[in-house]
Amino acid sequence: MTIDASRAETAQLVGSLLRDVPDFPEPGVLFKDITPLIGDGAALAAVARVMAEPYRDAGLTSVVGLEARGFIFGTAVALELGVGFVPVRKAGKLPAQTVSLDYSLEYGTATIEIHEDAVLAGGRVVVVDDVLATGGTAAAAVELLEQVGAEVVAVDVVVELAALRGRERLEGREVTALLTV
Repeated sequence: MTIDASRAETAQLVGSLLRDVPDFPEPGVLFKDITPLIGDGAALAAVARVMAEPYRDAGLTSVVGLEARGFIFGTAVALELGVGFVPVRKAGKLPAQTVSLDYSLEYGTATIEIHEDAVLAGGRVVVVDDVLATGGTAAAAVELLEQVGAEVVAVDVVVELAALRGRERLEGREVTALLTV
């Protein structure tokens, strides 16, 4: 596969490189493992190029990646676009002053943070992650970014697990998935 592959070809490649891991991280869950994809340099480059394409002329100031696997794809997309990268992390992982948001999960709550100076008011960002599952973390990240004055242009993921209906938590937002399973 060349780096200039089409979106459809790249989606097919992603599908061929996903590994299903049953009962991880708990019984009954079928985990979509992206490590074979990120271990293939040509495939990773193709994914980054295809994911970046819609935003080349969007005036982005940065790409935001969600912990942890979103850091991989977010950084690659940021490099493709020539903009900076902003990590959204779990609470207590960033060293400087942060802004945080608590949000609900299926079974409890979680907290995410960004550095308070990571995105300037009016900054245009795209949120990147590996998988859109239930949508809780992505929706919380969008809310957190908007609280600090960012304009979230879109949420872009490599794989969307359609059965988990995460897109519904992002209703009214542009959501793009390279591959929907």
